[in-house]
Amino acid sequence: MFLAERNITAGATFTLLGFSDYPELQIPLFLVFLAIYSFSVVGNLGMIVIIKINPKLHTPMYFFLSHLSFVDFCYSSIIAPKMLVNLLAEDRTISFSGCMVQFFFFCTFVVTELILFAVMAYDRFVAICNPLLYTVAMSQKLCAMLVVVSYAWGVACSLLLTCSAIKLSFQGFNIINHFFCELSSLISLSTSDSYLSQLFLFIVATFNEVSTLLIILTSYVFIAVTTLKMHSADGHHKVFSTCASHLTAITIFHGTILFLYCVPNSKNSRHTVKLASVFYAVVIPMLNPLIYSLRNKDVKDTVRKIMKTNFHIECMPW
Repeated sequence: MFLAERNITAGATFTLLGFSDYPELQIPLFLVFLAIYSFSVVGNLGMIVIIKINPKLHTPMYFFLSHLSFVDFCYSSIIAPKMLVNLLAEDRTISFSGCMVQFFFFCTFVVTELILFAVMAYDRFVAICNPLLYTVAMSQKLCAMLVVVSYAWGVACSLLLTCSAIKLSFQGFNIINHFFCELSSLISLSTSDSYLSQLFLFIVATFNEVSTLLIILTSYVFIAVTTLKMHSADGHHKVFSTCASHLTAITIFHGTILFLYCVPNSKNSRHTVKLASVFYAVVIPMLNPLIYSLRNKDVKDTVRKIMKTNFHIECMPW
């Protein structure tokens, strides 16, 4: 009986509705999302290159930022290409195994990003509250370990949720009212008992969201207290310029995820959920390099040098 259910599930196919209920908007949406995804790829890979080639950016903060850019590039690349294809193709089906692979990698990188934001908040806490011990406290070994733990925790959470999803039973053709394989959408289509999958999803999502927000808020409370004790306006400005980009990125990312969990699970809210999902799956990976580059003098200087170098090369007589 169990093997028969497994065979039925393995042969199940899913249709991603995406934005098919707006046929007149398929081409405009394709062009908009293609532009956003292209900018995201260029921005995140560009940020990694800029951090690599500028010795001034070889610090713990930018080490974490380079991994944040890599994670943004990865999880947007897992979702955006399939979404773009589905906007033009009539066949929007995806196999059960393809669905599981997409969900596994997406979940891995989203959880990793949550942890990286908390790690970056801790880094700012050490830099501002203990500046004399910063280079000792945030050693290369510790930074590497924090990044490895971030990825490892992302993989562990994703494995748990993916294994719980694999145990669900599906039959025949299934319609997912989304543009990617989201676990809550899969659970609602399952023909078997989905209590454990729902429980695991709630526990993992709540634990990661609450624990990372707690670390971030605690770090910034100490940063705020330390800043208030500073008597110089230059000190206040330096702290603000250092933390503003990080706080902006955190607010957008966590705010969107919290909003998604607060939306009532009703038919009227599906369009809102889809829109919010587009924001954190496609738009936020584009915004992060923009947020960090616009407020950073060293990053902007490196970009100018690269552009000047390319200009001189193009203008040289051959």
